[in-house]
Amino acid sequence: MQALFQYNWLIREDWYQWCEDVAEEELLLARTGGVGGILHTLFHIIDVEWSWIRLLQGKPDFQESFEEYNSLQKVRGLDAKFRVEVEEFVRNWDVGMESNLLHDSFPDGRTEIFTWGEVMRHVIAHEIHHIGQISVWAREIGKKPISANFIRRGIIPLPEQNK
Repeated sequence: MQALFQYNWLIREDWYQWCEDVAEEELLLARTGGVGGILHTLFHIIDVEWSWIRLLQGKPDFQESFEEYNSLQKVRGLDAKFRVEVEEFVRNWDVGMESNLLHDSFPDGRTEIFTWGEVMRHVIAHEIHHIGQISVWAREIGKKPISANFIRRGIIPLPEQNK
């Protein structure tokens, strides 16, 4: 579980660096699919990750407004702020947490029940899905997207005898 979160965070950082060479107008441009444009999608990834982790911790969730974070610098700042809490939770994850239950209540009175393991995998897949959308948009503006390879990133070190 931790390795896939680490992977997502590395890819996200690569995308931030990629964004540094793209005009802000391009980053903010509304695009087909997703939640808006490139920057809005990165914001959405961060917000969803943090929101689900807070729910698992029994903490209140609230929605941030993209209008308050509509620059690369502000999105990166929000990510850094939220990452502290998310990373601590992920770092302390153990297999015994897999089957804990989250009772997710909605304003209309409905309740859905999920296992924590299911929620964690949803958060991972959610980011990968949206990063794929950003990759398509990158090609549309004529820029090479960030590699989605898990390998060659050093996330899972080789045992000493296999080096």
